[in-house]
Amino acid sequence: MNNIKKTQVKYPYLEKPVEIYERECGHKIVFAYKKGALINISSWVKTGSINENDENNGISHFLEHLMFKGTSKHKAGEFDRTLESRGAIVNAATWKDYTFYYVTIPQGTDDRNFKDTLELHADMMLDPVIPDCEIGEPFDINNPQVKNKRERHVVIEEIRMRKDQPWTKVYNLVNANMYSSHPYKRDVIGNEQIISQITRETVLDYYKTHYTPNNITTIIAGEVNPEKLLPVIAKEFDFKGRKNRINEKYKIDTPVEQTKTVEEYSKINTGFLMFGYLGPEAVDVKTSTILEMIALIMGQGQSSRLYQDLIEKPKQPIFNVVSTDYYHFRDGGNFFIQANFKPEAKDEAIKTIKQKIEDLINSGISDKELKKAKKKLKAGFAENSETVSDIAETIGFYMTVCNKLECVEEYINVIEKITAEDIKETAKKYLEINHAVISVLMPESYKN
Repeated sequence: MNNIKKTQVKYPYLEKPVEIYERECGHKIVFAYKKGALINISSWVKTGSINENDENNGISHFLEHLMFKGTSKHKAGEFDRTLESRGAIVNAATWKDYTFYYVTIPQGTDDRNFKDTLELHADMMLDPVIPDCEIGEPFDINNPQVKNKRERHVVIEEIRMRKDQPWTKVYNLVNANMYSSHPYKRDVIGNEQIISQITRETVLDYYKTHYTPNNITTIIAGEVNPEKLLPVIAKEFDFKGRKNRINEKYKIDTPVEQTKTVEEYSKINTGFLMFGYLGPEAVDVKTSTILEMIALIMGQGQSSRLYQDLIEKPKQPIFNVVSTDYYHFRDGGNFFIQANFKPEAKDEAIKTIKQKIEDLINSGISDKELKKAKKKLKAGFAENSETVSDIAETIGFYMTVCNKLECVEEYINVIEKITAEDIKETAKKYLEINHAVISVLMPESYKN
């Protein structure tokens, strides 16, 4: 246990500082103290679609599925059966900047649940077998007559189901056109043609390349004693000299200089549209928080501007749904306005959204809107500090995407200091209409 660097970070709403231990190998272990009957163990890996290309798009998500297919010590299915029989919740997720795996389990009367869970979790993270029999044979995507339908087919079916969803189509269309070269332009879930052909060797190479000590952060959230558990975790996470990875730095794309509109058609009855804008790097907490606040004011909930002005108040509204969101990413976030509308009013719908953005840039927001947004953001953060799973997920995000947990210390103070003028200036810089990419999905009957 020598050469471990310890730091502490004050986490709002927790009674003790979060403790971070960085081992000599680069692996980080984080403890968040939260009284209660549950404990969460999760490991976050600094890889997702950001590390993919046109030849392996979807490999991060495919690997996430295959990580549960057994190790040298534990057969496929044993991990889930053992933990779920003890009341555990087991899951994983892949996104652009990360992949993470977690278990939330009752603490129990002794350390048995923790130790057994940790052993299984660490073994899965460090020694996935990824057997061919679980992957399934490569096959021709145009020939569905394949006998050995394994995980390859599960993922392909997931891809196909998502492809049929209008919101997914309109999002993928705007996402692909916001970027010129950055890997964020690709769909996280992947490409069915690639998944149908990708080999076990390719998946294992990807695992060995990215699942390195310096790319993995293990988080323990619950009523835990770091001094007691740290040696146990370090022992289970024995990387056996596995080499670290120097992660690529990608050129960050700049926004379009003139509004770009792209349109597609589908078997739908109404129209869908999405405005997309590139935002700042996630580590820029203040600007990211301002854009998060703008999203809340503009289109989150029935009291938001867009809902009131475009759905609630008009006698004959052309919009069925309208909302906004802000996604935080390492190499620059995304601000979205999405809407479902009557297809015959497409031009009016686009013009109306543009006008609402222009109103925000020119007139800003009221003090009442500012106070309400601040209250909601702080309440949301407080709510996410109530459960071990939410605490671990917040820590994992900051450690993996922002590369430091200190950002969480700033969050509440940053919210308090934001002014109406800050919001107006940020909207002017990032939401100027010439920087927008607009994707539109229309019924096929409007093609001509």
